[in-house]
Amino acid sequence: MRFRIYKKKVVIVTLVVVICGLAFWSSARQKNESGSFPKELEAVKKSSSSSSSSSIVNIPVQVQATPAVSKATVPLLIVQANDTHQENTKEKGKLGHPVVDNTTLVFRGIVFQLNFDQTIRNEEKFKKTRQKDDLVVVVQVHNRPDYLKLLVDSLRKARGVESILLIFSHDYWSPEINKVVASVDFCQVLQIFFPFSIQLYPQEFPGHDPRDCPRDIPKKDALKLGCINAEYPDSFGHYREAKFSQTKHHWWWKLHFVWDRVKVLKDHHGLVLLIEEDHYLSPDFIHLLKLMRALKGEQYADCDILSLGSYSHIGYASKANKVEVKAWKSTEHNMGMALSRETYQKLIQCTDTFCTYDDYNWDWSLQHLTVSCLPSYWKVMVSEAPRIFHAGDCGMHHKKASCMPVSQKTKIENILQSSGNQLFPKNLLITKRLPANGAGGVAPHVKNGGWGDIRDHELCRSYVRLQ
Repeated sequence: MRFRIYKKKVVIVTLVVVICGLAFWSSARQKNESGSFPKELEAVKKSSSSSSSSSIVNIPVQVQATPAVSKATVPLLIVQANDTHQENTKEKGKLGHPVVDNTTLVFRGIVFQLNFDQTIRNEEKFKKTRQKDDLVVVVQVHNRPDYLKLLVDSLRKARGVESILLIFSHDYWSPEINKVVASVDFCQVLQIFFPFSIQLYPQEFPGHDPRDCPRDIPKKDALKLGCINAEYPDSFGHYREAKFSQTKHHWWWKLHFVWDRVKVLKDHHGLVLLIEEDHYLSPDFIHLLKLMRALKGEQYADCDILSLGSYSHIGYASKANKVEVKAWKSTEHNMGMALSRETYQKLIQCTDTFCTYDDYNWDWSLQHLTVSCLPSYWKVMVSEAPRIFHAGDCGMHHKKASCMPVSQKTKIENILQSSGNQLFPKNLLITKRLPANGAGGVAPHVKNGGWGDIRDHELCRSYVRLQ
């Protein structure tokens, strides 16, 4: 590839990352169940650490091609920066464009290849037990392996789990997390990776760019400073924080990727259950979802969401076989949401509204959609006695010095053990129904901000177009 420079003092930052040959994962994964990166990455790390950030860095990556990928040689990874331009921009009070190190480029390449290959672990082992349109469980994973272990342990105990496809959607690469995923031997497993995570873009958007505006700087001062997003504070005058923006990006990307990009789900017309790494499921959650889906088909065809429960731990006695049908609320029904392709297709029609609503929370953004964009407000069928529990006492909004996943597990298991004879009901009863005249949807009482940056809007919109 040739580049012609027509003007002086113009920086050329060229990333030639054609990653169609990075297919060593298939073989490396079997040899390396610990989930650590292949040896090729270690070589790049050493080369990268000894290279100057202002020079052209060429790192040849030798990889094994898969049948699904072109056997053309893998191009060199090139990073080029211009010292003169950096000096000039500093004179103007601005930082030069961040240089991307080679380790990060290889991370991106591996993620691209994994999302392309979509290798399903345990596929042959459970080929006969999983039928078309059986339940798909999608776990959004960040970096809490101790809680993920609890979730996997609860799934292992679930009756009928051998029939599900379990998808782990990651925004952080971790050998420890990969080891937990590798321990799943009770169903088919697929790992997908959010390709625009902070880990993959540590010094540039959608991560934190050094040229971004400080969170609390007034807009007039930001304009004087010349930070790159000075024109786009949120509704409260604050500038974006990547660590808070990432979760909403990941959630919306995951939704698109699972329904429209996972090849084995191309013709899937069953349910997709959305959970997170710090959830814990009851042994009868699959059984309950089957009953709820049948009841929806018989009496509530227009019910958009099936929910395994809310955050209140109601006793199971006389409640285990009862469900309610009500207007969906993000604060009550954002945990263990199961949706159909029809519900998803209605959602993607509201991409623009979701992606521009100034709230960094995906669930509050959905709440806004239910009254502002969707054809009708969401109706949810929810179990009165929860089949899902929130085990995570430490998360994005918690700052505890220490987290106690084991103690949380003990509390939840005590609830389930004391109610063991109430699980696996034969049928369901609807105890609360929506009024005949149809009560309206629930509007968010406030928006939380954190989503005013136009770059977030455009990236979020792009997922529906990505292949």
